[in-house]
Amino acid sequence: MAAVKSQPTRIVIVGGGYVGMYTALGLQSKLRSGEASVTVIDPQPHMTYQPFLPEAAAGSIEPRHVVVPLRKVLKRCHVLTGRATRIEHARKTVTVELVDGHVEEVEYDVLVSALGAISRTLPIPGLPEVGIGMKTIGEAIYLRNHVLSRLDQAASTDDAELRARLLSFVVIGGGFAGIETLAELEDMARFALRYYENLKPEDMNWVLVEATGRIMPEVSERLGVWTVQALEKRGIKVYLDTRVKSLEGGHVALDDGTEFDSDTIIWTAGMKANPMLRDTDLPLDERGRVRCTAAMQVEGLPGVWAAGDCSAVPDLSRTEEDPKATCVPNAQHAIRQSKLLSKNIIASLRGKEPKQYFHKYLGSVAGLGLYKGVADVFGLRFKGIIAWFMHRSYHVMFMPTFNRKFRVLSDWTLALVLRREAVALGQINDPHADFVRAVHS
Repeated sequence: MAAVKSQPTRIVIVGGGYVGMYTALGLQSKLRSGEASVTVIDPQPHMTYQPFLPEAAAGSIEPRHVVVPLRKVLKRCHVLTGRATRIEHARKTVTVELVDGHVEEVEYDVLVSALGAISRTLPIPGLPEVGIGMKTIGEAIYLRNHVLSRLDQAASTDDAELRARLLSFVVIGGGFAGIETLAELEDMARFALRYYENLKPEDMNWVLVEATGRIMPEVSERLGVWTVQALEKRGIKVYLDTRVKSLEGGHVALDDGTEFDSDTIIWTAGMKANPMLRDTDLPLDERGRVRCTAAMQVEGLPGVWAAGDCSAVPDLSRTEEDPKATCVPNAQHAIRQSKLLSKNIIASLRGKEPKQYFHKYLGSVAGLGLYKGVADVFGLRFKGIIAWFMHRSYHVMFMPTFNRKFRVLSDWTLALVLRREAVALGQINDPHADFVRAVHS
């Protein structure tokens, strides 16, 4: 009697960001035919390379080129465009709310939690109404159009008070995301002002507010001080050890007594674990991240894996100084964890031991606008055009797929020769408005 062929192992990856997409890519390239099926669940049909969001917002890169279509690259995987709302490992099911609104349960044999972090907000009056995040490609596009449209409005008014409000731009949070967003947008706006006869760079009021005593804690304190000085030379006001008390109606009130009005308030003050993890039976740490071993296996749950921002993977490079140290949620760890994770899953499927994740921190790079940057690599510090080149080289190297690498390099080359475009496409925020006016005219 012929043996009954066993069903392929069902692998479900919750999250289609860098970790989720690269884990799926690794699996589809290494799995044998019929060995396993791979399903990727994410609310968006694309992966966003977040380190390039500031440059996309500033017009140095075409926004479509910093996203990778999941269905295009994951040809041997199933892609479900929907939001995972619950994980019940006891039943080995993931509850998914799909884009058409219906809910279904997806069963699995192997689960990968690759959820990304979300913005960490504070109970500041007015923040939900006026704050703008910087975590998605939609927010990057919106910010670009928003900033340029404020220049258009400011150039069109004789009201000095309104003009001051329109030309005040605030970034709250001095981490990498905040500094790069601030620097890139200010650089773009400064470039755009050459086309406005009645506006000057000194008319703009760019402000950074940071609650701690330094910016970019990932780099050396000395380099952080240099960055603050470089920003201040550009006319940017930097408030350290300062907290925001209120943002109601766009009126910014700081705890040092400073008050002013702004039409652009960008929130980049930290991240937190995805709250969906609270609706799971996975073990979580005090910060809401999934507890893992150094091999990225979820503690006490065979067949369950986690990596990226919402995982508490032990940082073996720091265990001597801190035995409880876990990997910080940054792109450097996400990139390297994803490459090992697919290999570990396959090793486990084939009865082999998975390898422990070990990565020693190499340093950090940050762009501060065109030809400007800072870098702290292998203990060596760089600034200016050399650091800017290192920043771009590092991130284009890790940009997924040759297609996207080539498109990003093409964007940079064209911008170098033809300069960037500084025009607001405000209609995309309400594309139906003109048609409605035409109907009622």
